[in-house]
Amino acid sequence: MNRLARTGGTAEILRWLAGRAEGWAGLVGPDGRVLHAVSRTERRVVPDAAGLMAEAADALTGRGARTYVLDTGVHTALLFPLSPGDPDSPVLVVVTPRPVAAGLGTLLADVVMPLSLCRQAETLERRRRRVDLAESRGREAVLHLLMTGQLALAHQVAGALRPRLSDPVRVCVVECAADDREEVARICADADGGRSWIVRCPVYSRHLILVMPVRDRDAEGGSAPADEVVAARVGACVVGVSEPVSLADTATGYRQAFHALAVARELPSRHARFGASPDPALVVGPEGRQWADALLDPLLTHAPRRARDPGSQELLATATSWLAFSSHATDHLKIHRNTLAARLKLVGELLGLDLHRLADQAALDLALRVRAAPAPACTPAAAGTPDPDAYASEPGPYAVEPAPFAVGGPGAEERARGLDAVLRCPAVRDWAARQLAPVDGFEETLRTWLRCEGRLGPAAAELGLSVPGARKRLARLETVLRRSLIRPPSARYDLWLALRSRDLPSV
Repeated sequence: MNRLARTGGTAEILRWLAGRAEGWAGLVGPDGRVLHAVSRTERRVVPDAAGLMAEAADALTGRGARTYVLDTGVHTALLFPLSPGDPDSPVLVVVTPRPVAAGLGTLLADVVMPLSLCRQAETLERRRRRVDLAESRGREAVLHLLMTGQLALAHQVAGALRPRLSDPVRVCVVECAADDREEVARICADADGGRSWIVRCPVYSRHLILVMPVRDRDAEGGSAPADEVVAARVGACVVGVSEPVSLADTATGYRQAFHALAVARELPSRHARFGASPDPALVVGPEGRQWADALLDPLLTHAPRRARDPGSQELLATATSWLAFSSHATDHLKIHRNTLAARLKLVGELLGLDLHRLADQAALDLALRVRAAPAPACTPAAAGTPDPDAYASEPGPYAVEPAPFAVGGPGAEERARGLDAVLRCPAVRDWAARQLAPVDGFEETLRTWLRCEGRLGPAAAELGLSVPGARKRLARLETVLRRSLIRPPSARYDLWLALRSRDLPSV
């Protein structure tokens, strides 16, 4: 009893009492509602708890009695309030066959205190879990605000929860057993003195996301960063870390950390940092920003017909989350899958895109990333950059897909030509060459997989492989590219754009 009282074991104590009484034991509220109950299977007794409480109410509350015994003719009911004199206190009720076993009344009187302590411990534990859940949801909300670029709101919420958000930051993704996330989060907090913003990933149950201030090792005595400490101390975890990014680019940092995580799984150290690979949104130049603005304009200017319909910001957040997390966007956004499907259908109709096609997904992903990137970061257009409308899009001899925007809609052809013009820019072609440099030997697999809309089954059939065989090839390609392909966020959009850029003929 002493052990159970310390750890919270109301159900175990009641089970033990029911066995000793060879009947029924339970906790009953003052209104007759059964809070906990256990009955012996050999002689199941189901008393009228509400009737017992109604009959005993005057004695237990009005007269402040410490116990009440009621003989029903077949059974005897013993009632002990956990807190005598408190009208809201639960009552321990034990129903036992006649005659009452010797010493049972004394035993019940002795068990009231441990049982009361168990109830208090369990109540405190439930409250602690509610507080932890509320804090976890608050931290998740801050991460969501950062991922969508709403820095002012993120700073306000983070200022209340602590620690304050730093700038610049590194984003770190720690993969561990789902049951170990609490302990790993504690190790992460201890490793950097609580300066990192630690969030339990709402999409992947085995992931922790850390938004860490960029540290100067020399200024801090050369101590190892938190990500390296965690990888060294927790044997079963894998850690991926982004490059230093501004707080406004947290979404980019998360994608980098996720890609680094795919590489870290194959390394003995179980730790990897994202290699140098610029975001395509930073090399598209002013023409790319103009193209992105033109593509997204119908979505940005959308006004819902009814107050309960999603507005442009909700649709933008939905599209961004879905492109990053696929069907897991329902967990990220906390919406039903039917709501997700309806919003995506509306986005496709507004933009004239078929969001079932990888080509259109890649175009929309690039446009959203360009819009999220700070304007001064875009590379200036190189001399002689062609006019977006100077030529029509022409698929190269090895194009992975025809030009996007196949659905049509107002200005669809112009936007398609605009994307091809952006992909022909020298800075984008250089970016594409760096992306595809490691692909030699895997290009047929990559092209086939992209041509099959990133689906393993059709790609495996076209390659003449089993699905596990195709998955192994893509896993090897992940290691070569140092990017995640199979699990979202995936690099497939970048690779589609890189192949498209390389395949387009020069003017």
